[in-house]
Amino acid sequence: MTDNSTYAPSSRQWQTIALRFGLYAILLLFALYYLMPLFVMITTSLKSLDEIRTGSLIALPRDVTFEAWRVAWSGACTGIKCEGLSPYFWNSVQLAVPAVVISTMIGALNGYVIAQWRFKGANIIFSLMLFGCFIPFQVVLLPMAKMLGLLNIAGTIPGLIFVHVIYGIGFTTLFFRNYYVSISQELVKAAKIDGAGFFRIFWSIFLPLSLPIIVVTVIWQFTQIWNDFLFGVSFSQAGTQPVTVALNNIVNSTTGVKAYNVDMAAAIIAGLPTLLVYIFAGKYFIRGLTAGSVKG
Repeated sequence: MTDNSTYAPSSRQWQTIALRFGLYAILLLFALYYLMPLFVMITTSLKSLDEIRTGSLIALPRDVTFEAWRVAWSGACTGIKCEGLSPYFWNSVQLAVPAVVISTMIGALNGYVIAQWRFKGANIIFSLMLFGCFIPFQVVLLPMAKMLGLLNIAGTIPGLIFVHVIYGIGFTTLFFRNYYVSISQELVKAAKIDGAGFFRIFWSIFLPLSLPIIVVTVIWQFTQIWNDFLFGVSFSQAGTQPVTVALNNIVNSTTGVKAYNVDMAAAIIAGLPTLLVYIFAGKYFIRGLTAGSVKG
């Protein structure tokens, strides 16, 4: 006859269970603390102004309304002067997509050349590009404004694309160079023996192997470009401003009664693309960062 008492957890196992439970409880508290501002933003955006004035900050909305979201998007305010995010949101899309694609392709070619086609001065060029990653935004404002004026693209979306491509090349080159140094040079030598040239080797060998680092670069560049405010406010004008500048205008342009629900809805709309990118592609971002980190 089997004694069931022999299957009871030992004191050591109980300690392990208690420690694990305590760790999960602490992590849950940190997660709730971290997510509380987002919770307040969402609930506030779903409330009317009357309920915001009379209710609690963290209370759930008594009557859910999406009027603030409509106002934040279209700018159809009643009694309050404000401007919607809709045209500026699409400005950011027109800005971010080409800038990300162009800077990623240039960074891939630069990293490919520096990592696999060793030439005299390659390390110096890479060091200078790496140094460019750490130049503060404020330092390049005046020189960049002068350059945009000379190119006759100041205050335009192509001008903003140019700015972000130039500023992003250092980062994209760094990502691709560090990834490509982990790929065996024997592949390049074998391809050369078979008669493959510079671009054929890049398109047929390196680019198909680059998916992890392409994901990292795209996420990094998209986040930086979409969330940028300084370049957007410095190098744009009315009609070409990105969504971050429009969000600032909405928050600071209301007169009379402060429309907190509209401000919160506008902030969520402006940050939603980058939030969705990290929700759905965050794990690929981590995988891409660690890909190739063992070699080289």
